Amino acid sequence: MDAQASGAHNLDGISEGGTRPGFAARRILPLYLLLGFSAGLPFFMFNAVLLLRLARHDIDIVTIGYFAWVALLPTFKFLWSPLLDRFSVPGFSRFWGKRRGWIMLSQLGIFASMVGMAFTSADTNLPLVALFAILLAFWTTTLEVAADGWRIELAPTQEAQAPIVAANLWGYRSAMVAAGSGAVLIAARADWTFAYLAIALAAFAPFPVLALTRREPGTDGSRGTALLNGMAIGAVILFASCTIVAILGWMALTMLAGAGIDSETNLTPAVIAIALAPFALLAIALPRIKRLPSDAPLLRSTTLGPFVDIFWRYGFATLVVLGFVSLYRVGDVLALTLSHPMWDARGYSLDQIGIADGAIALPASMVGVALGSWMAAKWRLPWALAAGALVAALGNWVYVWLWWRPPEGWVLYASVAVDQFGNGLAGAVFVVYLSMLVNPRFPAAQYAFLSGFAFLLARLLAGASGEMQQAIGYDGFFVLTGAASIAAIVFLPFLARIRSRGNSAGPQEAA
Repeated sequence: MDAQASGAHNLDGISEGGTRPGFAARRILPLYLLLGFSAGLPFFMFNAVLLLRLARHDIDIVTIGYFAWVALLPTFKFLWSPLLDRFSVPGFSRFWGKRRGWIMLSQLGIFASMVGMAFTSADTNLPLVALFAILLAFWTTTLEVAADGWRIELAPTQEAQAPIVAANLWGYRSAMVAAGSGAVLIAARADWTFAYLAIALAAFAPFPVLALTRREPGTDGSRGTALLNGMAIGAVILFASCTIVAILGWMALTMLAGAGIDSETNLTPAVIAIALAPFALLAIALPRIKRLPSDAPLLRSTTLGPFVDIFWRYGFATLVVLGFVSLYRVGDVLALTLSHPMWDARGYSLDQIGIADGAIALPASMVGVALGSWMAAKWRLPWALAAGALVAALGNWVYVWLWWRPPEGWVLYASVAVDQFGNGLAGAVFVVYLSMLVNPRFPAAQYAFLSGFAFLLARLLAGASGEMQQAIGYDGFFVLTGAASIAAIVFLPFLARIRSRGNSAGPQEAA
């Protein structure tokens, strides 16, 4: 789908406080480099690094697969994303505005959660490890929702999105060095506690930088007062979120134990059913949604309006879009889930894995991001998406070759380079595509919905990846994941013909 077909709007003075295009031109790229860095660090610590940590502590592969389901939480970010579009964070927002306020609160949550993971790094109490991993995933996701909403407000066209996405992903990939290579190398020389504490400090570094940025136009608070109030209120919010998650987790574990469910039970069908339920309900309601007038109250709803609007604008073509996005990144997500346990099983040292995650993965992925962003800006998106799917599949299949080779350093480094180049290229193109589907009226909520669904299937399968590996081996696993990326290409001829019916009326227009 090209930019004209997406229903994207021209940039004419966006963002909270009336930020103008001049601001975007001067400041948006460095800002999103920073935000990408701050989001990438924690993601790898509750995902790839945690799974490697569990493997090094001899946790069984099935349980490790279950921990991969923590990454399902970002899939459901649409449940709380409307709150970020509607409400401001008390304290921080009085000076820095809505978006930066949520970002700063999220960084406090990321720091606190990662400290909790540091002091449970012996992995002797897995429920407690899961608690802090879930909290880390929640606050990381909240940061991304706020940042994505702001990005789409600032640059709602295909050409404008491409360089911002590149800057954001470069920051994200840079975080891979600290979260992947850095954490692993620290753990190899000290232990996992020091590794998580070091990354927690690095993840918090953008906070004082944001605290020094200028006042958001239209606010009336002072910097010092807003900072103190924000941190005090933030501490209360963090304690409340930890308490709620702990209680819900205890209740869930108690219910599962009472039902006779343990680590040997196949939970995949139940998890899939629960995860798909909200999306299935929207699909069932699609015929009725399609008939709604543009000023229907349901489309103006703060909670449901952003999601109903997607189905209203694209009609039955929404199902084609959702089918495509659910397959496109499957290979990359599954490769991230089991690549590190595979390297460990193949006999590679922590030093070799650290070099692969840093010195090799970073430049390869950045080259991929740069090329993918250029393609997204210059090519028709269906062609760029097809190229991304092909190189992503190759990145998965190269691990089949690695599995059958002796554990030599150059084999690992070459495989990681191919994988990360494809991951970066496909990721850059994909982010631009999703951004072009969004109604600028609901940037945070709709992007959260689409990007969450995009990774739903992949993360559901990631939770069962341990069982899959036991059934077909590492080589069969990576053959299958590469094929999933190729399968997404089937949808592209249909996507190229999809057109939006325009945007629904928002609360102001309807009034």
